[in-house]
Amino acid sequence: MKTVEYAGPPLPMRAHPWTDATDNAAFRYYDFVTEPALIRTSLEDWLPWQHIAAVQRFYRLLEWLNRNDGSLQSNDCEFTPPHANPHAQIAATMACTGRVMVLARDLAANLVPSTMQTLALQLHQALAPADATFELGIISTALVPVQFVALPGPSHAQQGTQLMMSFWAWGDDDAGCFANLDRLFRNLADALGKIAQVQYPLASARAAT
Repeated sequence: MKTVEYAGPPLPMRAHPWTDATDNAAFRYYDFVTEPALIRTSLEDWLPWQHIAAVQRFYRLLEWLNRNDGSLQSNDCEFTPPHANPHAQIAATMACTGRVMVLARDLAANLVPSTMQTLALQLHQALAPADATFELGIISTALVPVQFVALPGPSHAQQGTQLMMSFWAWGDDDAGCFANLDRLFRNLADALGKIAQVQYPLASARAAT
């Protein structure tokens, strides 16, 4: 499956947990580790499409990421439903896109640059050989600077990173877009499952702080 790394200008610093969103002050952060039931009721961008198989698969991915015995957790996520395809190099009429942020549940591990760098590398390595014939979906990774306000110390000692996984899926109509989005989420879930099986080294990252 196709993947890319973000190579644009530096991304702005975010806060974790965040208290509001620039697009809509009504949006807020929810801790899905402690309140997993909110996954299926609180994601404003996704609610109108919850009858779609791809969205149900995304919910299951979030439930898996935020499970009790997991080492990662999700943070912010976003979804833009099918719309006219702006990418001339992709032979499809429609596109949909979105993102999901992940971070180490052990917040101190996120202060070590190698933690999210390792996760991004492992994700690319797991996705590269997967679903080689899939042309109408792509995943991009970016390391986003974050101030982990729940950690002790001055602000400069709270600064680390989280991983943003952005995604695009294309099709010639809404149904085609959602079918390819479902295929993309299946590949992403399989890749993250493989990473989890090799014991992602968060404990050693914490020890390095």
